[in-house]
Amino acid sequence: MDPSDLRIALFSGNYNYVRDGANQALNRLVGYLLRQGCKVRVYSPTVEEPAFAPVGDLVSLPGMPIPGRGEYRIPYALPREVRRDLTDFAPNIVHISSPDLAARKAVGWARERGIPAVASVHTRFETYLSYYHLQLLEPALRAMLRNLYRRCDALLVPAPSTAAVLRAQRMNKNINIWTRGVDREQFNPGRRSLEWRHGKGFGDEEVVIAFLGRLVLEKGLDVFSDACDALSARGVPHKVLVIGEGPARPWFANRLPDAVFTGQLIGGELATAFASADVFLNPSVTEAFGNVTLEAMACGLPVVAAAATGASNIVQDGDTGILCEPGEVDQFADALERYVREPALRREHGEHGLAYAKTQDWDAINAVVLNVYRRVLERRARLNRLGF
Repeated sequence: MDPSDLRIALFSGNYNYVRDGANQALNRLVGYLLRQGCKVRVYSPTVEEPAFAPVGDLVSLPGMPIPGRGEYRIPYALPREVRRDLTDFAPNIVHISSPDLAARKAVGWARERGIPAVASVHTRFETYLSYYHLQLLEPALRAMLRNLYRRCDALLVPAPSTAAVLRAQRMNKNINIWTRGVDREQFNPGRRSLEWRHGKGFGDEEVVIAFLGRLVLEKGLDVFSDACDALSARGVPHKVLVIGEGPARPWFANRLPDAVFTGQLIGGELATAFASADVFLNPSVTEAFGNVTLEAMACGLPVVAAAATGASNIVQDGDTGILCEPGEVDQFADALERYVREPALRREHGEHGLAYAKTQDWDAINAVVLNVYRRVLERRARLNRLGF
């Protein structure tokens, strides 16, 4: 099947109104598909002042703010005008990227018409609940996810570790790996700037431990701050750099009063800040991949990360970084202390991570999605001929 024969309706809970790794991956995918000659139409909530311009045609879905996280919106319906637009576009693939109410309706719309549906998994939403003391709801949420994902023809996940978890949870039998690339023109060691460091009060020889991401509790902010406290208690000299913004900033700033907070940065500013650090600490267990981990490696930084789905397939323990048991503060502190006290190890692991990052090409990675579309279309055509 030629790419020009593909007409993809992509449903997203956040395509461009708040910047994060998931929606940037989706925008890159749409750009790739359009360059191949595919037709793509995106359906997502919109706001008056989005974080960045969308790639491709974007149709607005009605959405309501998430309680306590008003910057994000849940699309909850496919109103008549959207269904009319969808019918006029006449997709032969429906791709959902968040397990919300609109996505459920989109999958139902596709199944009624014998159109294959594909779901991409960007975040392990069930892991969020423990950060808000709602663990008792996890089985119910997992059952809801299973009900949705098993109605899809295929799942796309960013790492083998995530695929293993979803297979164990019986989410779907057809699970494919759609990993992530990195923009090496933006993220590279050449962005490192001593002048930038001096402007933030960092000395040339001081070891700067970086956090990069949305400042929300589910990113492991408690473990990050506890690990830094443990370093201070041991008398290990270090500085902390926090790049990002979010509702938990006041809490995080109170926990790390001596840290440098830059707020949200983008483009060259972001790359310079990140490359000017010395170690990246990522204790999160909620990511399905963890784009920031790969970006750190592209900057030549060694990574200390939780041995969870967001990092275990990117970081090679003892080679490009150090993996720690999730939530084990002493293990994180031990790893950080090694990097502070052993600059040669820090350089070696950073160089190995950089070599790996150079192999992660976006076009080759996104070609996997195109091939999955083709396969599910062929399979759905056979099933439709058989009356299923």
